[in-house]
Amino acid sequence: MRLADEDHERPVRLDLLVRADAVPLPGRTTRARVTGRVRVAGRADDTEAVGELETASRARDWIRYRITFVLDGRRLTLDGRKSMSRTRPLASLTVLPYTLYEDGDRVGAGTLRFPLLTGLLPFLASFRFPRAAAAEGDRHPAPRWDGTPGRTEVWYTTLTDPATDSGIWLHHELVAPSDGSAAYAHGWIAAFPKDGPVEHARFGPVPWTPRLDGFTAGGVRVRPGRLTGSAGDFTWSLAETPDGPPLYTFPRWSWRRPWLPASHMLPAARSRYSGTVRYGGGELRLDHAPGAEARIYGHGNARRWAWLHADLGGGDVLEVVAAVSMRRGLDRLPPLVFLRLHRDGRCWPRRAERSAVGWAGIGRFRADLGLPEWRVEGRSGLRRIKVTVTQPPHRTLTLDYTDPDGSAAVCRNTERADAVVSLERWRGTWRREAVWRLSGTAHSEVGDR
Repeated sequence: MRLADEDHERPVRLDLLVRADAVPLPGRTTRARVTGRVRVAGRADDTEAVGELETASRARDWIRYRITFVLDGRRLTLDGRKSMSRTRPLASLTVLPYTLYEDGDRVGAGTLRFPLLTGLLPFLASFRFPRAAAAEGDRHPAPRWDGTPGRTEVWYTTLTDPATDSGIWLHHELVAPSDGSAAYAHGWIAAFPKDGPVEHARFGPVPWTPRLDGFTAGGVRVRPGRLTGSAGDFTWSLAETPDGPPLYTFPRWSWRRPWLPASHMLPAARSRYSGTVRYGGGELRLDHAPGAEARIYGHGNARRWAWLHADLGGGDVLEVVAAVSMRRGLDRLPPLVFLRLHRDGRCWPRRAERSAVGWAGIGRFRADLGLPEWRVEGRSGLRRIKVTVTQPPHRTLTLDYTDPDGSAAVCRNTERADAVVSLERWRGTWRREAVWRLSGTAHSEVGDR
């Protein structure tokens, strides 16, 4: 969508994602949530615009938009309303007069125009009608472990506090030893402040306490919508608000049928966190901080691996796992890449396995794992992507893992990584479609043995 301010003739672009709890139908009023990106040429690029859309009943015949965004440090609200015309239906559907407000005062006006020729087909193709019950059931899946020895299961949460640029990592792990001895729970919390050293504390191990809705290790708990606990000098109490559908980094079937060495998924593509984290005599107050909860279930850690969670703004998320398996035969292959770009409400590549397996059994995507920089690049369909992640040593924490078989692995994690993501599309030649540059807000890890 494009609009032009009537006073300054300044082009503006809106890229919006609209979610409604009900299908808009004649005869009833429907309200929907709006998130997205507002770009004003030469003035602003707000990737966290929010608002609402309301379609009125047939008797009133109007649609209203209210979008709040930041321009030059000022918080503005775009308020637009249009009535459906039976004599000029095309114009009424594609033209939206709007007014700009700041703190309730009118500061501008303009017109929003929908590009019918280039925008109609992508607009229609973007419609999704998810099954509400299935989506809610996937949002907080129960523990996967069924008592089989030689398994590990992880609940982990990473987030960035936009007020302080601090990162938080919460890792909760169940380990069922391969020798059949009792399963145990343990984990840690780490804080990555913008200024100052990384701090962390471990909790457990304690005997595993079976639950139907999450993780418990002594006073540490993960349950739907809530994370609480204490470890060392740390105490935390966080409320979690999921934002978006589940995101399966590995093939969806692998989460229900554990035929692969491991599987990885996010109950929601992104989430918001509010609450407090106290440590070292200080307190971090979070208010809708962006982040995500993820789940891992498998036989243990890979021989080598890298992971990235990147909140790209506007509801867009990139999730990458690149790993070399411990299984005989698979350990001779280069890292297999599972990459999922959740953009504009859709996932690319369309199927998770497309980034890992090509036509001849060779990965379509390539990973170059190392530190302080690692890279992934590849192509699927008419798009190709290049991801470069940098983990500065002073922002990176090194921790050790113990697998169910007793072997050891080491990870190097930071919740303040830098990342550059370049997406291109083939239109007779490769043309840049989008570029994202994250400075200190990417979540990343590289591990090995």
